[in-house]
Amino acid sequence: MFGISYWFLPAFSGVVWLGTLVGMLGAWAANGEPHYVSMSANQDIAYISDIGATSWGKPLFITGSAVAQVCFVAAFLSERWLRHRGRLTHNYSTGEKAMSICASIFAIIGAAGLITLTACDTRRFPSVHDAMLVVFIAGYIISAIFICAEYQRLGIKWREYRILRASFWIKLTFIFIELALAIAFAVLGDQARYNHAAILEWVISLVYIFYTWSFIIDFLPATQTKHKDHRFPPIRAQDDELAMDTQHQGNLTNGPVYSNGGNYGDASSYGSQQPMSQTARPQPPQNVAPSQNF
Repeated sequence: MFGISYWFLPAFSGVVWLGTLVGMLGAWAANGEPHYVSMSANQDIAYISDIGATSWGKPLFITGSAVAQVCFVAAFLSERWLRHRGRLTHNYSTGEKAMSICASIFAIIGAAGLITLTACDTRRFPSVHDAMLVVFIAGYIISAIFICAEYQRLGIKWREYRILRASFWIKLTFIFIELALAIAFAVLGDQARYNHAAILEWVISLVYIFYTWSFIIDFLPATQTKHKDHRFPPIRAQDDELAMDTQHQGNLTNGPVYSNGGNYGDASSYGSQQPMSQTARPQPPQNVAPSQNF
């Protein structure tokens, strides 16, 4: 992608969002921690939204959020494209592809919620702002659920690639942490404990950065599959199912078993049928594409 590896997308997105938060919080502290109009009387710590409603904070909030979200959504779409092209491990079934597409859709919804809430600041449009905050958090949590489901299945089908399991556990941890923090944030806000709620809002935003960066490891295999000869062979699930059926029948009758597996590439060895028995194992194909060690 223009000479830059795809892992740059989530990395840059996280850096931009981190820079936006640090810039807003640092400027508020440098200005003497002022009490803004949008803040409650018993509130001393500003929400991100309070700073984002100021004349100097709003441009930074909108710009940083828009750039970060566009890059992150691009990462979701790129992941789908790379799996389709064999730059990443192929999806094994239509269900996995559907999960990936749903994850991308809800990521777009979450991104739209964040960009909208930055434009509709809490001082002038409090109701719309709060609604879009819910859309942002819910969108990305649901997106994470779908992508966790996809990666859980990928980890089962491609057991040799531990990076898939690592990514699954990282994203699953994000779901539980962000969900717990979001519930606590809502409870504290409902109890008018605004200082504690403000602290949690900053923490939620920082945890979200680490979720963004977790996608870096997902794109690492693509750095080794730029050449067509090094890409993952396509998968046909129906062939693996047929192979398992024929093996089962052969074991019952003590006869030979013919298995072609589900991995197919350009080489003719993919899909060749090798007899199998209890005393002899099939010879490995000669033209198998180089394995990818991640």
